[in-house]
Amino acid sequence: MDLELEDKVIIVTGASRGLGSAIAKHLIDEGACVVAAARSEEDLNTLQKHNYERILPVRCDLSIKKEVQDLVAAACHKFGNLHGIVNNAGIAPAENSLNSDIEIMENTLKVNVIAPAIIAKTAAKHFVAQEQGGSIVNIASTSGLKGKASLASYSASKGALLRLTESLAAEWARYKIRINAIAPGAFETSAQAAVLENKDVLKARLRKIPQRRMGRPEEIAPMVSYLLSPISDFVTGACFVIDGGEVSKL
Repeated sequence: MDLELEDKVIIVTGASRGLGSAIAKHLIDEGACVVAAARSEEDLNTLQKHNYERILPVRCDLSIKKEVQDLVAAACHKFGNLHGIVNNAGIAPAENSLNSDIEIMENTLKVNVIAPAIIAKTAAKHFVAQEQGGSIVNIASTSGLKGKASLASYSASKGALLRLTESLAAEWARYKIRINAIAPGAFETSAQAAVLENKDVLKARLRKIPQRRMGRPEEIAPMVSYLLSPISDFVTGACFVIDGGEVSKL
């Protein structure tokens, strides 16, 4: 299926590894141009080898407002326009909520909610000025649907991201700006390293997933591409769960 993404310009945050890297590569293979943002310059340079002409690596700290805002300018300067955003970057600190510092929650909200909001608002102003519309995909989490122990800050932030998605989708639909979310479950990424490296822990974790396996990073990319595509023009304010059936049995 032709997703009509040829030469579309997409910003992907957290693009240097895991889900973000898989998403960026899939978009490139669909013909899009990708502004790949992340903190790790080394990993970004490795990603750029996938296609030098269609990937612009940008080192960005999402806790710094100015660097977040500059992503839109970087995309327009390099490729002449901007058509979509994938807010994928996030942090998930494990914490004992009774004893953890409130700064952990503040920083988690800054990276997981405030930064996506800044990028969305900055991009939306561009979309409105160009009278072209645009698509934003927020990568949330099943932790935003069902709060999880020892992940209070992360669960709160992803729940907030889902409500932000719905609110902005309703408000900006008149400008032909679409905003959707994806809530991934457990995926085989570095974030799950402690689980993947321990056979007993992994076995216990997989028992909670009806498909008895974790997702592969490349399995989320087609849904992201679909939501960025003009083909999904009537889809906005939605959340798509990709978790092997885990949430459905809770």
